[in-house]
Amino acid sequence: FVAQVSARQLFGNSQQSKKTVEQQMSTSLAILTIGVVPMCEMLPLLTEYIDEQHITHHSLLGQMQREDVMAEYGASPGDELLLTLLSDHQLAHVSRQKVERSLQSIVEVLDNQGFDVILLMSTASIARLTARKSMLLEPLRIIPPLVASIVEGHQVGVLVPVTELLKAQTQKWQVLQTPPVYDVAEPHRFTVPNNN
Repeated sequence: FVAQVSARQLFGNSQQSKKTVEQQMSTSLAILTIGVVPMCEMLPLLTEYIDEQHITHHSLLGQMQREDVMAEYGASPGDELLLTLLSDHQLAHVSRQKVERSLQSIVEVLDNQGFDVILLMSTASIARLTARKSMLLEPLRIIPPLVASIVEGHQVGVLVPVTELLKAQTQKWQVLQTPPVYDVAEPHRFTVPNNN
């Protein structure tokens, strides 16, 4: 949904001139994720608007071993926790502060490499990243206000992939006039191992 909404926000509907469509298809897009994300499910939503050869995926933790992730991104006392899926297909709690610092560094590198658009694809409430030249799309800044404008006070349902993400939803969706109904739709069964 994030990918589809972001692509539509960027590129509008399909009723556009041939020149505009050609320009869109040559737009370079860097997708930035924290952990493992099923890109095979996301790419078809984006390739309607951008040629696949112009899309790259960069994962902060997705290629790292669990032990390395916990050594570098494990929470220190006082850190906020962020839940992410690692390469072993298990969830882990990591430090939000450490992740945000590293994400900002990656955004700066991608920005300097000349990507037109950088899309942060994450369920985490991260909205403090900045880019100088690239258009930076963060789900927290786009999705809740967009949904609020569409539903105009009607009640909506919010589905999250794991129970542990329910707690963070109240703040994320406070822009809605009517509080939403929350539920878990677990496409896969994950466990959160003891990181001690």
